[in-house]
Amino acid sequence: MRYRRLGNSGLNVSTVAFGAWQIGDPAYWGEDARAENDAAVHAAIEAGINLFDTAESYGAGQSEEALGRALGVLRDKILIATKVSPDHCAPEVLRRSCEASLRRLRTDHIDIYQVHWPFRHVPFEDAYEELQRLQQEGKVREIGVSNFGARDLTDWMNIGHCVSNQLGYSLAFRAVEYEILPACRERNVGVLVYMPLLQGVLTHRWKTIEEIPQQRRRTRHFPSTRPGRTSCTPGVRHGEPGCEALLFETLAQLDGVARDLGQLPATVALAWLLAQPTVTSVITGARNPAQLKRNLGALELELDARTLRRLDALTAPLKEHFGTNADMWMGIEGSRIR
Repeated sequence: MRYRRLGNSGLNVSTVAFGAWQIGDPAYWGEDARAENDAAVHAAIEAGINLFDTAESYGAGQSEEALGRALGVLRDKILIATKVSPDHCAPEVLRRSCEASLRRLRTDHIDIYQVHWPFRHVPFEDAYEELQRLQQEGKVREIGVSNFGARDLTDWMNIGHCVSNQLGYSLAFRAVEYEILPACRERNVGVLVYMPLLQGVLTHRWKTIEEIPQQRRRTRHFPSTRPGRTSCTPGVRHGEPGCEALLFETLAQLDGVARDLGQLPATVALAWLLAQPTVTSVITGARNPAQLKRNLGALELELDARTLRRLDALTAPLKEHFGTNADMWMGIEGSRIR
């Protein structure tokens, strides 16, 4: 395992992090007879992963509960990052949310407490002051943000600080490269990557659109309405036509690169992210040790300059399609990331 300093903090985090959403939200991810949640967590620790990410909103707290239960006496060996929902950022609500997360996680402190999305109903100053108080009380070790664009990150940093910004980033969605990654780099804010495989789409396990689970077709890659239907796909809010043909063309080209390297497409996609200089850690989910082992294979793959250029070129059309809007689920007018 490799480790990198997380932004302007004193924390060294594993370059691959464990995403705990999958172990605590079967309603979203589906039931899995092969799930071995506790074993997956323990295997991650044995492999040297020291950063575990979750959120109060994942499974309405079930993810935090599952992680806390699985860690048990191993809690002090790792760093826990969890997230407060944007509508819980008024000071008194934020405090209650933090204390509820602590109970579910079975711990007395959160190593990185992140604001899940930018919020507009209370001033940043009010939330930041409460986060500082939680820090002073020892309940929060470091403050992070998630889904903050360059403008919001600047506003936040003008008030105080954060050690990290968690962002949706993958070969299939590179919108953060335009403005947000440079802003993080300039301010020495660590980048934690979520959805590195686009919730499984980049594994190319599904060969047709209809095979992809409906809840994983809510991003701007997929149209708001299916052909022949007038109503929106449930959960889809972006109002855009999608780019399914371009997505599947890109997946086919990624398969070709992977074959040339003798690797799985997912391994190549993760290795590409690990090669990006602004990325601190890539969050991957796993519900059993075998899935975890496959993900960790990316650590053994160092992509040469020619392959990196090839991957950049084949995903450039997708990057151009999505432009600077880094919100995967909302169109430019409704984007929550600014």
